[in-house]
Amino acid sequence: MFSFNEKVVLISGASRGIGAAAATRFAEAGAGGVIIHYHQRKEAALSVAAIAERHGAKALVIGGDIGCPTDVARLFSEALSHFGRLDVVVGNAGVWPPAESPITELPSSQWSRTMHVNLDGVYHVCREAARIFVRQQSGVIVTVSSTAGQRGEAGHADYAASKGAVISLTKSLAAELGPHGVRVNCIAPGWVDTEMTATALNSNPLDRQKILDSIPVRRIATPEEIAGPILFLASDLARHVTGEVLNVNGGSVLCG
Repeated sequence: MFSFNEKVVLISGASRGIGAAAATRFAEAGAGGVIIHYHQRKEAALSVAAIAERHGAKALVIGGDIGCPTDVARLFSEALSHFGRLDVVVGNAGVWPPAESPITELPSSQWSRTMHVNLDGVYHVCREAARIFVRQQSGVIVTVSSTAGQRGEAGHADYAASKGAVISLTKSLAAELGPHGVRVNCIAPGWVDTEMTATALNSNPLDRQKILDSIPVRRIATPEEIAGPILFLASDLARHVTGEVLNVNGGSVLCG
């Protein structure tokens, strides 16, 4: 069992899906504090906080636009003021426009929105985390990418580009922050059964079967099955792992 020994963890986009599952798992593993960031779903974030507290963690819920640098600076300032320390940061918040948009028809507004959340948001989170972790000479950052960022995804160029950039950012920061005692790793999920993917997974049984057929283990991951590997990368079990992209996709994309 992972043990986080009263450590304080901040997770962006933690009101649902992978972020919510990770918040719960960190609390179960002994985290002393869990900061649950949300954008619009305050009630859902409060529900996640209640679950974390039932597992013994102190929870703090903070809202804000993850793509806005002032909102992210406030997120970290409030977290540090409340807990007095920060040990793990998970850059999870993201969007995935489910409708396919060929590049010839991809609206500039959609491209900008996807980058605003998926890339700018991770950049702002990593920058604020690094400022704290370099000062204290310790800390762990885990970013959340996707199989789309590894192989590309036809009809979803905006999403794939944003997630591919997250991988490159992770590797760059691992090299830059390693001398300061800071590890930076990335997790790359495949299909996960969340609210974000519900339309694509459930609107057409034939489409769902096609997705299942593309996954060697023949099933779609739960958010909890992504949260576990996040905890591994954040834990002391992975203390000599940095700059790594951990594939959690049931074998659908096999890359080293």
